[in-house]
Amino acid sequence: MINQPAGHLDNNESLIDAVIRETLEETRWEFSPSYISGIYRWIHDNGETYLRMCFVGDIMKEHTDRELDTGIERAIWLSEKEIREHKQLRSPLVIKSIEGYINGNKFPLTLIQDVL
Repeated sequence: MINQPAGHLDNNESLIDAVIRETLEETRWEFSPSYISGIYRWIHDNGETYLRMCFVGDIMKEHTDRELDTGIERAIWLSEKEIREHKQLRSPLVIKSIEGYINGNKFPLTLIQDVL
């Protein structure tokens, strides 16, 4: 099954910190987010609602000594064509996220406000 790095917030964790942590845990790569390319809401056939914020940024370093999160078989790089042709995408959010990036959507990280 193909998906981009995704996950949940830990208690008292900022969204940006969660993005950095989840990317490292699921790919072994350090990630520095630069902007948001889309926010997507999707309702699964089972009634569960998912909210995805798609971040764009830079990867700096791969930590090959780290184990991937449980359930993650491997992290791979695929072209847009390869992803579109794949028969097992986790959800339509995979393609929507790519399309937001390709369409040039750029929303500042300052959209995210922690209210403490």
